[in-house]
Amino acid sequence: MDPQPSTSSQSLSPRKKRPRVALSVTEKVMIQNVYKHVFEEKAATLLPFETPEKQECVSKTADILGIGVTSVYSVLKEYKENEQFKSPEKRGPKHNFKDKLDDFTFTAIRRKVHQFFYANEPPTIAKVLKVVNEDTDLPNFSWSTLRKIMKHLNFKYATKSRQSILIDRQDIILWRQRYLRQIKEYRREGRYIYYQDETWINEGHAPKKAWIDQTVLSSRQAFLDGLTTGLKQPSGKGKRLIIGHIGGEEGFVEDSLLIFESVKNKDDYHQEMNADAFEKWFSEVLPKLKPNSVVVIDNAPYHSRKLESFPTMSWTKSRIQEWLTSKNISFETTMIKATLIEIVRQHKHQHGEKFVVDEMAAQHGITVLRLPPYHCELNPIELVWAQAKGYVARKNKTFKMQEVKNLFEEGLNLVTAGKWKSCVSHVIKEEEKMYGLDHIIDNISDRFIINVTESDSDDFVSEDEDE
Repeated sequence: MDPQPSTSSQSLSPRKKRPRVALSVTEKVMIQNVYKHVFEEKAATLLPFETPEKQECVSKTADILGIGVTSVYSVLKEYKENEQFKSPEKRGPKHNFKDKLDDFTFTAIRRKVHQFFYANEPPTIAKVLKVVNEDTDLPNFSWSTLRKIMKHLNFKYATKSRQSILIDRQDIILWRQRYLRQIKEYRREGRYIYYQDETWINEGHAPKKAWIDQTVLSSRQAFLDGLTTGLKQPSGKGKRLIIGHIGGEEGFVEDSLLIFESVKNKDDYHQEMNADAFEKWFSEVLPKLKPNSVVVIDNAPYHSRKLESFPTMSWTKSRIQEWLTSKNISFETTMIKATLIEIVRQHKHQHGEKFVVDEMAAQHGITVLRLPPYHCELNPIELVWAQAKGYVARKNKTFKMQEVKNLFEEGLNLVTAGKWKSCVSHVIKEEEKMYGLDHIIDNISDRFIINVTESDSDDFVSEDEDE
């Protein structure tokens, strides 16, 4: 009996195409060598005066390597023109809007939306885009980028007819109302309130605007006329300082300044801090605070490390069972993981999510109160930062890190208890406005909003471009 033909070749999976990424020099050399081998192999089957078809050789090379014919042609062309291969240019990491914008910008945009509510006017992305782009202190955005920012700020949209308005998400409204009620109650009880925050400043920090002599058109003209070309300007933002502090109506807490130079120089200073560093600093500050006081902080990740993790689907089944047993929660060993997680969800509220810094503060008889996301206007230390940064901008001459550090510390020392008290008074007025804001939103929503499903609110579509 003749042997049966092998079927192994028929069972092979189709060759996968190579992902579209820049080719390295090694890969280009390999493509060239494979093409050369295919070309010579084909030439060996032809008569001496015949030449292999280039297109056929390129196609076979591409098929062997699992790449596109365009890549093969590109490699052959590069070698023909240069007689060598160049390494691909290195591309930096892609940045989205969250990497380029800071909390101050996000808060300013949120305030723009709320200004419409204060005016009893339904805000839309088109309206918000107009006022944001008209503000010279804010960057200019496209409609699509602002739409993403609105979602990042936890706004959702609700529609009526062909119009849409932006409103805070329900959980943010509840968080804000809860915060406002709690801080009002703490003040009524006579508890001293501290405000904590972090910020940053670049060594190239300078005034955004300055007077210039428009008659001086060149450095040569300035030299001949005995003039200057204006203030010296930094070539870039430069290195960055990360600063943290805590204070209240009586001023800063003594010897509590946290200040260090950024290592990674990330766009977002929050990426420079971590829970270990913050908790170490916080542990040194707590003994200096008044008994039974309150510390207001934001919801940055390094402020919110959980004391205990709750089970998720990423946990093993046995680990979930161990957690349930440790909490004296009954379950059956035959239950699948999804059912066990549902039991966890049902009992989660009984155990509550506890944070490390909250427990640290509680050991000293101190309460931690968290601000809602992107509500910097409710923290008076933001006004204090602005005063210190303004001082640096006015005095910064060398744009060197040591001078900026010294100037910032000088600027902080100029913020007296009286100035702190004024900043706190300003924030209390903002709290009163915020408390009324949610009632205004209710009124606008009632007369404007129709039923919108949760899936609809996931996207800002049907914007009122016809206004």
